[in-house]
Amino acid sequence: MGKPLTKQELHNLAMNIVGRKLEEDGYEFMGVNSKPKKNPQFVCLKDKKLHFIVVRNVPFPEDPKNYDEELMNKMKDHAHKHEARAYYAGVGLSNAKDRNLPVYLNEEYAVDYNGLIEI
Repeated sequence: MGKPLTKQELHNLAMNIVGRKLEEDGYEFMGVNSKPKKNPQFVCLKDKKLHFIVVRNVPFPEDPKNYDEELMNKMKDHAHKHEARAYYAGVGLSNAKDRNLPVYLNEEYAVDYNGLIEI
């Protein structure tokens, strides 16, 4: 059996998943921050508008669509000051073979990501 991914590795994986989707959707990256406690994780430009995106890895069985309202309200205020829009991107990551096991390095995992949620 492999070694379980650390919190930072899970966070990086979630950011990679969101980052790839943002790229596909035509977002231009202005800033990227991979520290989970430093928000937002992505500052992007699309259609000449600034977007602040908070990314979170959400452990199974929690719902990746649920977010910390206090944090996201602060992010919305911060975005408003910069004439930006604020989004939450929750990524559920779980072991593909058994959702109750951790996600292991170099093993299959399942992704539950439904896109950006505008705050």
